[in-house]
Amino acid sequence: MSDINALRVGMVGAGGIANAHLPAWRHAGAEVGVYSLHGAPELVARHGAGHVVASLDELLAAVDVVDVCTPTYTHPEIVFAAAAAGRHVLCEKPLALDAATGEAMAQACASAGVQLYPGHVVRYFPEYVALQAAVAGGAIGTPAVLRFDRCGARPRRSWFADPQRSGGIIMDQMIHDLDFARWLGGEVETVHARLSDSAPGTATGVVSAHVVARHRGGAISTVTGTWARPGTRFRYGFHAAGTDGMLSHDSATDPSFRTDTGAPSGDGGERLLPDVSLVESPFIAEIREFAAAFTGGPAPRVSAADGVAAVRIAAAANASLASGRPEVVDAVGVPA
Repeated sequence: MSDINALRVGMVGAGGIANAHLPAWRHAGAEVGVYSLHGAPELVARHGAGHVVASLDELLAAVDVVDVCTPTYTHPEIVFAAAAAGRHVLCEKPLALDAATGEAMAQACASAGVQLYPGHVVRYFPEYVALQAAVAGGAIGTPAVLRFDRCGARPRRSWFADPQRSGGIIMDQMIHDLDFARWLGGEVETVHARLSDSAPGTATGVVSAHVVARHRGGAISTVTGTWARPGTRFRYGFHAAGTDGMLSHDSATDPSFRTDTGAPSGDGGERLLPDVSLVESPFIAEIREFAAAFTGGPAPRVSAADGVAAVRIAAAANASLASGRPEVVDAVGVPA
């Protein structure tokens, strides 16, 4: 196994999620360069880590791993470039806006002999880690009904409000819970989705969506996501019922010891990330596992195939929004 401390990482993008990834890479001991059209010097100064890189070509020439922290619609171009340069990739969720593109990204990396992992960090949150371990260990018997909910302030950047660029709340936010539902309940056959938006096409309205998923093994999952008013505290929870019992958690009523990090800009703006628990950061746990894999260690708990599957479920849910009826997951995006 190679030394993680010798790992050279190139982060592309300096927006919200980069503020979680950069300190996690620093914690892992990696050397980090940051390239972004906007905000790279500020990101590096804010965290006292990393250095600014002048161009994507310069970054690709100097690193072992590319960490894609840019808006969703830019992911494919950067991942294809990283694969062509022979660099491993961590790509923030969702991998792409449609499953066909996600599959092409995964294939490009596989053909180049490099690893690709999606940033499905909820798999590393301690409450969800405990849930998955308990369900896998038979604590609730056979999963029957799985419910997940997630609520945070609506992102203010304009691209989030454009489904053609972000995939909307289902693809951007709820994909975390759709991925986790699949991890617990198995492959998803059909989805039925509904959405309410108080100000469509803007970044100011409250958006809430609901997805019902039917799994091949018979379980039913429901996922609810909300982008709420500025300053709304991030909240998440789950209820997992099976033939032998039920497990549940609500971050608002069952908190561990936490610290409120406030608004990123100090002006009462949106909360894109949950408050920090004083157990280990899930971003540190996630990136440590990826770093180990990139340097010859075991495969992490989430794969490129998992990332593509999550995109396929979310895309089917978006198709259901458009059609007004349930959609078969494997049929979405399949050529006639």
